Amino acid sequence: MAFFFFYIVLISGIYIYIFYDTSVVDAYTSVEYMTHKQWYLAGVMRSLHRYASDAMVTTMVLHLLRGFFSNRYRGARWYSWTTGIPMLVMVFAIGITGYWLVWDKLGQFVAVRTSEWIDWLPIIAEPTARNFLTNTSITDLFFRLLVVTHLGLPLMLLGLMLLHVTRLNYARINPPAGLAIGSTLALLVLSLVKPAVSHEAADLSTLPTQLNLDWFYLFIYPLMDQWSMGAVWALVGGGALLLALIPWMPPKRREPVAVVYPDDCSGCNLCVVDCPYEAIRLEKRTAATASGRYAHLPIAEVEESKCVSCGICTGSCPSSTPFRHSDEVSTGIDMPHRNIRDLHAATREALAKLTGPTKVLVYGCDHGVEMSKVMQSEVAMISLPCTGALPPSFIVYALRNGADGVFLTGCRSGDCFHRLGNDWVDMRIEHKRKPYLKRSVPHERVKRYWAAATDHKQLIDEIESFCQSLRDLPPATVKAKAEAQDATTSRETRG
Repeated sequence: MAFFFFYIVLISGIYIYIFYDTSVVDAYTSVEYMTHKQWYLAGVMRSLHRYASDAMVTTMVLHLLRGFFSNRYRGARWYSWTTGIPMLVMVFAIGITGYWLVWDKLGQFVAVRTSEWIDWLPIIAEPTARNFLTNTSITDLFFRLLVVTHLGLPLMLLGLMLLHVTRLNYARINPPAGLAIGSTLALLVLSLVKPAVSHEAADLSTLPTQLNLDWFYLFIYPLMDQWSMGAVWALVGGGALLLALIPWMPPKRREPVAVVYPDDCSGCNLCVVDCPYEAIRLEKRTAATASGRYAHLPIAEVEESKCVSCGICTGSCPSSTPFRHSDEVSTGIDMPHRNIRDLHAATREALAKLTGPTKVLVYGCDHGVEMSKVMQSEVAMISLPCTGALPPSFIVYALRNGADGVFLTGCRSGDCFHRLGNDWVDMRIEHKRKPYLKRSVPHERVKRYWAAATDHKQLIDEIESFCQSLRDLPPATVKAKAEAQDATTSRETRG
């Protein structure tokens, strides 16, 4: 949403700039003209500019808090977190300079306090507060510099915003159409019902006595009257530094990153396009990897600094199949600490433990509902680092080896801890993304339910409902067809 609100701020700001006069004398007058004389368009644009700016900083702070409390900022994710901190600082700087440009009593207060705050730093040779001693000390050149600053900083911010998402595959920077339309209408209604208005014109010969602060941007300014400027700098600078260092306080134990196995990697590119963090790319094979049946094809290569050990690449690999002529299960790319052989062994063990009239195997996620909270006699459970790490062929394997149904669960839809895991599962089962779930699998025997970590009761109800639906079905008829019995080949595992 922050990107969307940025677009509104940018568009409304361009319109406001058309009518804004950059001279000291007429700056306030031009804003008043927009507010009162052309209230139906320019006035609405001004209010929209104000409220969209408030919405933008609010969504940015909420985004930061969400990332912190869901522990999505450590390890390889430090990059997105760290690039987000200067973005937040820059948004506040843009908002503060915007209040200067109105040049009313509030703008006067913000300008004087900001200059006094900056003057505390020993790097400033001449006190900037001297520019605000008298009305004649403010020049048109100063205001034009303010305008350039206010226009230039958003361009720098846009660059930071793009940098912020460079390590994210399929970054979602635009909201759904319904949410975008609803948010825009809400801002428009607010702009009409409670339009943004100015205080009295700035007058440096008098002190402002009563101000209506925009607490979204100016919350720090009341502290400047209560604390020393050094204390305010310590709060702001220390807070920003603390936020920037949080990913390493304490350092996260690094889990092993994905490993590529040249003999089973066909260079199909599926793991590359599925990786949520752009941690995999295709490269030409070297002398050490140019062997076996795929020697002439490119090979996947993992960038260790970007890998978060989610295992989604294993679920994407066509070679990740439990159907092998040999006892050794292998794949083209895998997690060393939770590999495909471990998953195969866990699946076989879980299937062997199933009892009761209806046998259901549940594949869950480490970051969703805790599996121990939903244990049932008819259900066996396996937890993965991400449900997206499950190859679709394991669903077929479970159904052919005793399970009446397979239940898939994980993080709430749209809130996957690893960003895209449940999306890829949905698309693989619906035959919209490779590797597909085989069309021979009856879809009534495969259930998906995405839940928050606190939704254990809802998950239990869904599992019980699924078990009941299976009891109403005829005996399972998932048979090993001719083409499926040779599923050891990559052609068949791709569905």
